[in-house]
Amino acid sequence: MVAAAVGWAQETPTFRSGTALVRVDVQVVEKGRPVTGLTAGDFVLRDEGVVRPIEYFGQETEPVQLVLLLDVSGSMGRVLREMAAVGRKALSTLKSDDQVAVGVFARRAKVLVELTEEKELAVRALQEAPMERDMGAGTSINEALLAVAEYLRQQAGWAGRRALVLLTDNGGMHYQTPDEKVLEALAGVDAVVNAIVPAGVKPLPEQAASPERNPDFTPANVFRLAEETGGEVLRTDKAGVKFSELVERVRLRYTLGLKAATAPAGTFRRLDVQLSADAQRRYPKAVVRARAGYFATRQ
Repeated sequence: MVAAAVGWAQETPTFRSGTALVRVDVQVVEKGRPVTGLTAGDFVLRDEGVVRPIEYFGQETEPVQLVLLLDVSGSMGRVLREMAAVGRKALSTLKSDDQVAVGVFARRAKVLVELTEEKELAVRALQEAPMERDMGAGTSINEALLAVAEYLRQQAGWAGRRALVLLTDNGGMHYQTPDEKVLEALAGVDAVVNAIVPAGVKPLPEQAASPERNPDFTPANVFRLAEETGGEVLRTDKAGVKFSELVERVRLRYTLGLKAATAPAGTFRRLDVQLSADAQRRYPKAVVRARAGYFATRQ
């Protein structure tokens, strides 16, 4: 085992308490490739429909905390081995001050290596992940993400971006851990969910979330979690290739910052990020991904 930690939560200071700036992690792609070289003037940021000034702008200058979360349920063995084979190459695109953590989950979740700048530790954890067996039967994506969010919340203040990369088949059912609870926890630590899933996996059908379902049970829906946090889901039968691509794409995202609105604590503020008219003319087929909103923390 790479690290001896028994879970994700650690006794460390509360993360970014009372921050006045809202971080918005943004991806811009056209024809499947990241669009680079944009400036703050190329974006229009709206908070509850009102255009707001961009107080901070960055791209590759910021360090990244990258959490790799691997589904080790029975159906994922071959895919895990593919990712392990390219782990060193994929992580080589990260910068020296970027941090990586690796965790595994099935019914339960645990950390294999905590956040570290030593990328080789993460490579070794990826190689060991396919051998993890004592994680319980089933797949609990939401519970694993809540554990990761709590771990990130308890880290010392982090000035950069945070990205999660899940490898999963999007299976399983969650008990009393709805997507809304997970999304609120992830919003609190400014974390973006990205995922790699097998090629045949499709977004959750509308009927799966119908009112007739028992509300205590929530089917897995990594597609929604990625969309709401501003991330993406790549479907593929070549997980190793897509892993390298996804890590690179995480590194090429933009960061926008706006002042948090004055609103009752806990109020959800919906955000919308688009390209400016000039940028849209230059990139007419561009797709913009950004978090759906944030929760106000002060009056």
